[in-house]
Formats: sequence, C-alpha cells, structure tokens
Amino acid sequence: MASLCVVILTYNEERHIARAIESVKSFASEIVVIDSFSTDRTVEISRSFGATVLQNPFVNQAKQFQWGMDNAVVASDWVMRLDADEVIEPELAREIADRLPHLGPDIAGINLKRKHIFLGKWVRHGGRYPLILTRIWRKGQGRIEDRWMDEHILVWGGRTVTFDAPFSDHNLNDLGFFTDKHNKYATREAVDVLNRRYGLFAEDHALTSQGSSLQASVKRLVKEKVYNRVPFPVSTLGYFLFRYVVRLGFLDGREGLIYHFLQGYWYRFLVGSKVLELDRALQGYTTAEEKRLALAKLTGLKL
Repeated sequence: MASLCVVILTYNEERHIARAIESVKSFASEIVVIDSFSTDRTVEISRSFGATVLQNPFVNQAKQFQWGMDNAVVASDWVMRLDADEVIEPELAREIADRLPHLGPDIAGINLKRKHIFLGKWVRHGGRYPLILTRIWRKGQGRIEDRWMDEHILVWGGRTVTFDAPFSDHNLNDLGFFTDKHNKYATREAVDVLNRRYGLFAEDHALTSQGSSLQASVKRLVKEKVYNRVPFPVSTLGYFLFRYVVRLGFLDGREGLIYHFLQGYWYRFLVGSKVLELDRALQGYTTAEEKRLALAKLTGLKL
C-alpha cells in the first residue's frame, strides 16, 4: 500500500481545520499541520484529530510550506498539499486510495482539479473550473516555488497525471475576510511584478509543463509575457470581460457576478494600482538593493 502525508498550513483556522482533516483521514497515513502561532483553537483541534503540529513564524506561503517540508519528519511515500479551507470530497478520496498504490515509478506528481465555492455556490464558468494544480508528489521529488504569490508545486524525475474527481476550495468566512485577504495578496503580487522589473531578489523560474500542470505553466506565461505588459486599466477590464462574457461567467448567476467582479476585475485592478503606487515610491532609489529595502519598508514584508 502506498502511504501519503497531508501537509496543511494554518493560522486561526478553527472554523475550517476539522473539516479539512476529516476529509483526508480515509486515505492519509500522516497529517502534518504547519501553524503560524494561531491565537484560536486551531492547534488544539488539529491535535485532537490526530495531526502532528509544528509552529513557525509566517513570512509567506511558499517559505512556510518549504519550512514544513524541511522540518517535518515524513515517513510516507507521497506528500499532499492541502489548504485549511479546502475539502477532499468523497469521490476524490476514493480515487486517491484506489489509484495511488498502482502508479508506476515514472509518475512523480498528481494534478488535482479544484472547484471554487463562493457564497455557497460552485463557480463553474469564467474559466474557473477546472483549475488544475499539482498537489500530490513523491517524497523527495517535489518542492514549492519560492515566490510571494501564485506559488506552485514543482516535481522532477517523472511525469504528472491528472485525477478525475475534483476537490473544493470552500472558505466559510464573509466578504470582509475575502476582500482583506485579496488586498494582502495584491501587495504580494505587486512585489513579484516589481521584482521582475528591477531584479530586487532571486526569482524562481522553474515552473514548466513538465514539472507542474500544463494549465498552470501556460497561465503563468501569458500573465508575465502578455498581461503584465499591457496598461492595467486596459488589461483588467479586458480580463474581466473575457471571463464574464467570452468564458460565460454570467451563467454563474448573482453569486458569480460578485465573484468574477471582485476576483477577476477589482483584484486585478488593485494589483495594477499597487504596482503603480509602489513603483513611483521607488523612483528616488538607484540600486536594486536600495529599492529592495525601500519596498520592504513600504509593504512591511520581509523581502
């Protein structure tokens, strides 16, 4: 039998963590929670469900996850990344349990299909389903990209396969939480854009269709080579209309309109606005190191 360790990052996730752990218990040999010193009952709940809990100060998702992989004692053959607000549905749990033991040595990673639940409704259109992400890999044959935003799992030493059944991204918090989270995401994404513009710190360029999902690598290429080079008032409006009209986002109803507008227009516009604001603030500095230090001070991030 193939064994699998599920790794979950948490910070004040008492609302979600039990649901996440319960959804993987049927096939997980180990569950490791990497906690950022939660102040609620996240750690207590995680341990009560049999998870091993490690704690580390949070910098960003990529560094926190890699710290977990470097410090957790993982005995399993395979590793799985799961967010605390995600749920492995029963059909996928059965598929993982059935198929994992029979994968040949040429398989290094497994792509899963993520579906997004927003305001209680599955967002099926606008290019949002399926989002195909590499989430399971052989121990010792995968790592996470070192990026501030949009980090992916990279594998080597074999190819990836995609399982059929989806899993759910279903955050139970309100719209205030959603907008606050995306405001923070926008700052991090703006930092990545400015880093590519000025070479402020080392950037991970390893995402390829061979080492991750084809969908993820194509989307990254289009964003960096085309989208980010178009003035943001044009690119954000064009992206929203493409999602909402061409990719039929309007079929997702009222909840879909809210989601596609906030995530597909407001968020993208906010990223562009922050890039503009931060870029202007950096113009008084000459060297890359001066710009990096100034950007760290402006954003409060440990760059």
